[in-house]
Amino acid sequence: MPCRDAAAWLNEAIASLEAQTFADYEVVAVDDASTDETPSLLHAWARRDPRVRVFSGPGRGVAAALAAGLAHARGEIVARMDADDIAEPTRLDAQLALLDADPTLAACGTRVRYFPDEAVRDGARRYERWVNDLVEPDAIDRDIFVECPIPHPTLFIRRKALLDVGGYREVDGPEDYDLVLRLWAAGHRMAKVPEVLLHWREGAGRTSRTDPRYSPDAFRRLKVDYLLRTHLAHREGAIVWGAGPVGKALARELTARGRRILAFVDLDPRKIGQTIHGAPVIDPDGLGRFPDAFILAAVGQPGAREEIRAELRARGRLEGVDFRAVA
Repeated sequence: MPCRDAAAWLNEAIASLEAQTFADYEVVAVDDASTDETPSLLHAWARRDPRVRVFSGPGRGVAAALAAGLAHARGEIVARMDADDIAEPTRLDAQLALLDADPTLAACGTRVRYFPDEAVRDGARRYERWVNDLVEPDAIDRDIFVECPIPHPTLFIRRKALLDVGGYREVDGPEDYDLVLRLWAAGHRMAKVPEVLLHWREGAGRTSRTDPRYSPDAFRRLKVDYLLRTHLAHREGAIVWGAGPVGKALARELTARGRRILAFVDLDPRKIGQTIHGAPVIDPDGLGRFPDAFILAAVGQPGAREEIRAELRARGRLEGVDFRAVA
């Protein structure tokens, strides 16, 4: 649990861990250069509970603090939590039961609920609905390039799997999504407990709202990194389904990284026949000219992703083999 200037909320987080029905755990709390009362609260907790160990972080941000905490963690399972969130009492029990029931799972999360209501914007609620719908491993795999499918404060992972993919590292982007993509790329399966077991604090001051490492551009760069390492590793180019803002932004990043856009697919007759970034805009029937091309479905309108998936499946394309949804 990395902690920086969390004194206003830390007691609620502590209380939720003290109330866990599963009691055989340790807390590795990393105070990451706090300037408020966080250190004294953590040390007071450690004095009354021998399961709690407090360490000083390097003050470089959450990824470095997590790496420092992992170096001190002793359990076979590593669970994540932020110092301003609240866990339901059965969280650890339920996640351990899921991993025990399925040895093929490397990690799991839980469903989440953003709070307090007055601070939660429409975009956060859309993400909440989307991420809570992804429970089974196949669903998480399917949407891996849409957004991060495991809310990081709910991560519950086998230590060996975490270390096998390099643990936590500092990247020019979201460290949580980078970890999940590394797990996916290594072939690890992930799932969720289908219950809301973590209340995820929202607010304008959250690092994910203020740090450029969590900007849409940073997420896009990270997705392209892993597309280039996996589906596009041995391909000269790709087809982008969607000639709108999402598809164009993805195409620009791919082009900047040396991948050619073979074509854009769109349904808008005003766009069909145009040339964008040197590539023609075609209708879906034009896909027959590119039987072996990998397709990136990059359309942001609600419901469009499922329509594109259905259309591509009807044309004999296999998701995860011939195409991926990307946001």
